[in-house]
Amino acid sequence: MLRSALSKSLPRASIPLVGTSRSATTVASDIFKPLKFGGKYTVTLIPGDGIGAEVSESVQTIFKADNVPIEWEQVDVTGVGASESGFRESVQSLKRNKVGLKGILFTPVERSGHRSFNVALRQELDIYASLVLIKNIPGVKTRHEGIDLALIRENTEGEYSGLEHQSVPGVVESLKIITKHKTERLARFAYEFALKNDRKKVTVVHKANIMKLADGLFRRTVQEIGEEYPSIATNDIIVDNASMQAVSYPQQFDVLVLPNLYGSILSNIGAGLVGGPGVIPGCNIGREIALFEPGCRHVGLDIKGRNQANPTALLLSGTMLLRHLGLDDHADRISKAVYAVLAEGKIRTPDLHGVNTTSDFTKAVLNKLEAF
Repeated sequence: MLRSALSKSLPRASIPLVGTSRSATTVASDIFKPLKFGGKYTVTLIPGDGIGAEVSESVQTIFKADNVPIEWEQVDVTGVGASESGFRESVQSLKRNKVGLKGILFTPVERSGHRSFNVALRQELDIYASLVLIKNIPGVKTRHEGIDLALIRENTEGEYSGLEHQSVPGVVESLKIITKHKTERLARFAYEFALKNDRKKVTVVHKANIMKLADGLFRRTVQEIGEEYPSIATNDIIVDNASMQAVSYPQQFDVLVLPNLYGSILSNIGAGLVGGPGVIPGCNIGREIALFEPGCRHVGLDIKGRNQANPTALLLSGTMLLRHLGLDDHADRISKAVYAVLAEGKIRTPDLHGVNTTSDFTKAVLNKLEAF
């Protein structure tokens, strides 16, 4: 088994790395590690819509300054206007390179709008597990302290299956798909992650009291896999109660494993607890492909082109990518620099109640890099 998105972390007393304070952050995975060509890895870069171009530029600038051995293969697919050809190009690029860094693609709400390219990528490439790391960041003051949880979400089915139709005018049927096979592999990923990262508890989030077949299968299947990991406790919680508990006592959670829609909701709640979508990293893991993107799927169309976006989420997702490639030294320096800027508190983008720009934040990280 090759390493997945996360690698070794610094000791607890050091600057915390991406969302974890454990002494190790590895997880078993079937992912094939990309090959180096000419001393560099080729990585697909999909900047995405909204603020994507600005935060992607920040990542490229900082990686270049640290001499990271990556050659970017940029694909400018967009959800605005539904560029199907761009989408197909991104799929082929990821199949070639096996690893990618991605911003968020816009999906229209209107009925006449196109399908979500974000969801389509995960389904077509079978990138089945979404990992979002939610942890307090030194220097970012929030209501709660001591939050350190991992949210593992099924990425390819559930309510996001996209199977719906209007049987008669005014009546719409939307299918939620839960399968034992896909739940088993997600559960195994979650328990392997917990085992490798010294986490003690996996909590299954569900609505099995109402959806007794679908969510009942999900809950029961995760519990069955949990029996193979006796050192890790398993419990379960109904999704509405999980939402309340997350905002009142989030410290009780360690690893959450959830169907697709519940994972989307709880990841946004988690982001709100520790500073917002601009600071939450994430990755999407499949058998052959690893795609790294912010943990919350916010496009930021309202601030596009204003140089106001916080690049932290994509930068930290980028350091997760570096760990997947075994480039731990680069990941250490860049993540330390990002956290040092946040801890110092002098440079803050508007989402963190500051007045600084994306460019200001990037320059501050570059300055900190020189110390590491």
